[in-house]
Amino acid sequence: SLSNNYPNPFNPSTKITYSIPERSNVSLKVFDLLGSEVAELVKGEIEVGSYVIEFNAASLPSGVYFYRLQAGPYIQSRKMILLK
Repeated sequence: SLSNNYPNPFNPSTKITYSIPERSNVSLKVFDLLGSEVAELVKGEIEVGSYVIEFNAASLPSGVYFYRLQAGPYIQSRKMILLK
């Protein structure tokens, strides 16, 4: 499962929480409004559990971004807003 980031809107960092129910190959990426990848936060095989990762967007412009979790066949995306 993928939770909403906190805080949202944020400046310049936010925390993203996700849970993995079984050992999986996991990818957590951030995309801009045009669909271009701006960050890869997690990549690789992850053990069962809940995780919190901090995303620092200090080098990015203000705007709407999307983050996508892919774990095996599971894919979910959420929206976040960076305000500077």
